[in-house]
Amino acid sequence: MSTSVDTECERCRCHSRDKPPAILYTLLSQELQPGRARQRCLCHQRRAVCLAAPHLTCRAASDVLLKTISFVRNVAAFQLLPREDQLLLLHGCWVPLFLLGLVQGMVTFEVTEAPAPSMLKKILLSGQSKGQEPEGTQPTLAAVQRLQWCLNSFWRLDLSPNEYTYLRGAILFSPDTPGLRAPLYIGSLQREAQRALREQLQPEGQRRFSRILRASSALRAVPAALVTGLFFRPLIGDADMGELLAEMLFEVPGWPQGPWLPLPR
Repeated sequence: MSTSVDTECERCRCHSRDKPPAILYTLLSQELQPGRARQRCLCHQRRAVCLAAPHLTCRAASDVLLKTISFVRNVAAFQLLPREDQLLLLHGCWVPLFLLGLVQGMVTFEVTEAPAPSMLKKILLSGQSKGQEPEGTQPTLAAVQRLQWCLNSFWRLDLSPNEYTYLRGAILFSPDTPGLRAPLYIGSLQREAQRALREQLQPEGQRRFSRILRASSALRAVPAALVTGLFFRPLIGDADMGELLAEMLFEVPGWPQGPWLPLPR
């Protein structure tokens, strides 16, 4: 997995003809060797990026999401929960479960610099009403690199199929999710999944268990907006991801037909 974004900045955001260099940029530049100050732009990691091969990667991501929802729907204890709790748990955990699916499925991806919007698009978007997607929601190189670091951390752990299954259960049954009607029962299910995972890790035991929990915490910290923007916006456009997840969970067993197709070319 890699990022293929040109790091040479044609128009650096740290400089402009009308403004002096930013103070932070100036301080950092003083530490660079002579002649190298302009070789690498310090703001390149804030550049917007997109998938280099969206047709292939979005299809793989859609398959992973379908398998993720299928796993959730087939957990008997999950089906016994109130419908409201099911939806809350799904909205709270779909990102780490999806990312775990990318890891287990060995799904790799590359990104490239996103094309700059045309002047006409900028003019049209400047008058958008409140509630529409704000500027700056396009994934950045820095955010994608942090995501890839999280995925690489899990690849290095080399989990077994059973370890993946028990970890999914521990992630799914999160009693700290706000608004739950049955948090105590859900907490007991999480402890049961964690106990099964810990037993599966013998003889390495607690040390490996702690490493897995730290890595899963990093997955939980990945913003849903980043995952949606990177893997699913090319397919769903402005559609609400939460509504699509609810349809997949409750109403559309044969997904992914519908708004996910056609895939981008």
